[in-house]
Amino acid sequence: MTVRARRWRSGVGGALCAGLAAVLIGCGSPDPDEGTNGLAQLPAETIEDRAREAAGDAEALRLSGSVVTEGGSFRLDMRLGPEGGIGEVSTQGTTFELLRVGEELFIKADAAFWEHQQVDSEEEAGLDSSPADKLVGKYVKVAPEDPAYEQLSGFTDKSVMLEGLLTLEGERRTGERGELGGVQTIQVVASEGAGGVMEISLIGTPYPMRLARGGEAGELRMADWNKEFTLRAPKEDQVVDYGDQILKAGPED
Repeated sequence: MTVRARRWRSGVGGALCAGLAAVLIGCGSPDPDEGTNGLAQLPAETIEDRAREAAGDAEALRLSGSVVTEGGSFRLDMRLGPEGGIGEVSTQGTTFELLRVGEELFIKADAAFWEHQQVDSEEEAGLDSSPADKLVGKYVKVAPEDPAYEQLSGFTDKSVMLEGLLTLEGERRTGERGELGGVQTIQVVASEGAGGVMEISLIGTPYPMRLARGGEAGELRMADWNKEFTLRAPKEDQVVDYGDQILKAGPED
């Protein structure tokens, strides 16, 4: 009886151990890359390249945040697409809206903005009083000959904005995983953060979603990748066409 009892206990113990092992294996840590695009397993440089490629191939995005340059700082919130862009830019205490449809560029600004502008010849511009009196609440058509056209239109150009702002400097390494807007992300860190940190989607197409620019030069968010939006030129009665001598150069990129 004693021997049998020991054998029975041994059999039960073996079964419990086997069951416990199965439970432990079944409850092991889940694969962190399950359901992702596998980007996190790649070298940092490759992750960055994939993100840049995805950004370049996209038709549209929303770009928002702050940028600090040697010439000052500005905040922006722009929707950019293949035919142009629309949104707001704030700098030096003023705010203005930019709208570009094809080659046509329009600016709509508050009184503070126009009060900072210089008019070389109010007579030639068709203005018999302060520019703000005529231009507030209107879309002003910016002529291609205007010195500010190139800089202002750059804010509405997807390729120009991404090439100029989506930059990292220094040696790259893979950073922490995170989450933005419910989407899993992975970081690419340049020069231990001093050269910038780019956060990239681990779900679906590896779009860049956030960029902390190196040297504390601002932070940008990128969203609504490939989401269509409507661009439409303003009605004629909403537009003032002043010629080519009313705007100062726009903010530096």
